[in-house]
Amino acid sequence: MKKLMTMTRQFRDDENGAAMVEYTILLGIITVAVIATIILVGTWVSGRWTTLNTALQAAPAP
Repeated sequence: MKKLMTMTRQFRDDENGAAMVEYTILLGIITVAVIATIILVGTWVSGRWTTLNTALQAAPAP
């Protein structure tokens, strides 16, 4: 019984696992934010290139 109580106290006091889970969740959130930003910037750049291409093709040849 004493060994069980000791193991229970050690498990309660050990916070390494909880910290690792918290950092993993934080890393996941940051990763999702970076991917979303890359997608948004890519869409914006694609739109700008399309607008530029349309404007250049509509211009009269010299």
